[in-house]
Amino acid sequence: VVVSPSSKEELDNLVAGLREIEWFKLEEAEVVSVSDAGMGDRVCVDTISLLDEGEGMLVGSTASLLFLVHSENIKSEFTSPRPFRVNAGPVHSYVMAPNGRTLYLSEVESGVQVLAVNFKGRGRRVTVGRAKVERRPMTLIKARIGEQEGTVILQKAETVALTTPEGKPIPVTSLKEGDKVLVYR
Repeated sequence: VVVSPSSKEELDNLVAGLREIEWFKLEEAEVVSVSDAGMGDRVCVDTISLLDEGEGMLVGSTASLLFLVHSENIKSEFTSPRPFRVNAGPVHSYVMAPNGRTLYLSEVESGVQVLAVNFKGRGRRVTVGRAKVERRPMTLIKARIGEQEGTVILQKAETVALTTPEGKPIPVTSLKEGDKVLVYR
């Protein structure tokens, strides 16, 4: 790529924009179980940015294996798409933040930056507009990649989805053993 900025300010803006991008090597994991996790306090992360299909946030019960939780830009019979939102999981879960940091979802609040990551591994900084916590029924998902197993707990709802290797959302309500989902370790 060749870029010929017309001013120092334009070059500075270009360099700053490139620093906002982070790359992740996402891998395919196989779902080994899906089970009821009871009621829990889940966090919806509403950003001030629109998220595309195949884009969401890296979330998990441990920082060593994070699942690509798809944004709520899925249309359902119950709600309109909310392309600014990721229904990220319960308050104990980790979410990927800039510069390789993780935050507990309970720490996410207005003004905090987290990463929106697409199915190709491109991460970009997004600012949180609000984090909404509500008590909801939850589902425990276990997946394996090689010898490593990880878990994520998500709200049991048709608008909450993981991401397939092709970048498509797969709702947790239809997720089953053997399905393939994207993870980061």
